[in-house]
Amino acid sequence: MDNKELYLITSKDGYTPNISRLVGMMNYARYTTVKSVEGLTVDQLDYLIDDSCNSIGALLLHIAAVDYYYRTVTMEDRKPTKEELAFWEPALALGDSAREKIKGHPLSYYLDLLHQERTLTLLGMKSRDDSWLEIQKPFDGKPSNIQFRWFHVMEDEINHRGQIRWMAKRIKQLCC
Repeated sequence: MDNKELYLITSKDGYTPNISRLVGMMNYARYTTVKSVEGLTVDQLDYLIDDSCNSIGALLLHIAAVDYYYRTVTMEDRKPTKEELAFWEPALALGDSAREKIKGHPLSYYLDLLHQERTLTLLGMKSRDDSWLEIQKPFDGKPSNIQFRWFHVMEDEINHRGQIRWMAKRIKQLCC
């Protein structure tokens, strides 16, 4: 990610105009997510504020999983396989499954997956044009287009980044 253009929502080399702007917004959201977890330890990433919350590690893996899922659905025009879901499902669903299965990893594990999934997404976006964003398919039983789905990916990340910031501040005061 080119940080010198972080605050510019403008054309980006290799992308069509509307995809460029979407990529610019996604890059900024990802940059701020990564900044919000700098220096967290395994214990901090695994810490549960209460019995029903998700850990910061689970939320980071969820963000990568949502990127993976929407890339699979919108770029590959398919649903994830059982084998793929064996890895991604706890992160997609969060809750009890995530609390049980997503723990014990250093920050680099989550950052590597975030980077890997976003790299594949950006590569896929480079091979598409703005008309791709307009393709319509139902979402939750309502009309939607691919641009909305990628907006949803971005707003989901921003929402969870807010949770992460809130949790990290408290976890640093409480423990670890």
